[in-house]
Amino acid sequence: MVHVRLFGLFRLNTGLRELDAEAGRVRELYPVLLAEARRLDPETGITARDIDGCIVMVNGKQSRKNARLRDGDEVLLMSPVCGG
Repeated sequence: MVHVRLFGLFRLNTGLRELDAEAGRVRELYPVLLAEARRLDPETGITARDIDGCIVMVNGKQSRKNARLRDGDEVLLMSPVCGG
């Protein structure tokens, strides 16, 4: 089981802050996150592409979306921020 924390637009648009899930790789979390987001808000416009655009950190280090996960890992997903 890994612990997932969400930040940025994904969190703001879904209200989803964190969850625990079973996954062997970061990408395997996408369907779990989408299902939970849709459970909370069936009208959500969040897509797998939105999640794929997130910055990924595993246990405090920037990581790739195909990174392997182990039991107890903490995954942070942060949407990129634009500003001026």
